[in-house]
Amino acid sequence: MENKESQQACNHTIGSHKSCISLVPIFNHLESEQMDEILMTAQSVSYKKGEIIYQADNQSTSLYIVNSGKVRIFRLSESGKEQLVRILNPGDFTGEYALFSESTHESFAEAMVDTAVCMINRTDLQAFLLKYPSISLKILAEFSTRLEQSEKQSTWFATEKVETRIAHYLIEGLAGGNHSEVLELPMSKKDLASYLGTTPETISRKLADLEAQGLIKLKPHKKIEIIDVEGLLLV
Repeated sequence: MENKESQQACNHTIGSHKSCISLVPIFNHLESEQMDEILMTAQSVSYKKGEIIYQADNQSTSLYIVNSGKVRIFRLSESGKEQLVRILNPGDFTGEYALFSESTHESFAEAMVDTAVCMINRTDLQAFLLKYPSISLKILAEFSTRLEQSEKQSTWFATEKVETRIAHYLIEGLAGGNHSEVLELPMSKKDLASYLGTTPETISRKLADLEAQGLIKLKPHKKIEIIDVEGLLLV
């Protein structure tokens, strides 16, 4: 009986690892056998809501892949002010700088809900990069996307008023098309304020203003109906 339970636990772990690897764009283009090779090096770790996965100044030695749950990446200024960098969902990854050099993390990673993460250490990753060069191209594509988003965020902070930042954020959340659509905010107002460089109170006030203008409609459970996309573009 004990052997059967152990085997079931082992099968569950293998299945979890395989799911983790197959979710990630930098790996899921590989052949099944190649992904199996990678999953053999992966370590699965679980975190409770609010637990820190890594923090600034910790040694960066592994790639972290979100298997289930949600992770927030943020930085702290010298004054202790928090700046949200991004939110990771299943299939997203962080710690990629460990691929290229021995370094320390510049940000914090925190589980927003109960979260399972797959970790692959630097040595194994570097071996896979040499063996499967296509992984490197996928990582560069992800770097390019993140750099573009970071530059866009910096531009918002430097040149746009708060309501414009909010309007742009909502528009980017649309799946496509200039029609009414209900979005569910992927984060709390506190995190959204941190991401957009303002305060939760200002976020609430500006969202109410946009609703009063007939551009959006606020709904329960962090949902927002986009009523007038063209109007938002002019905010």
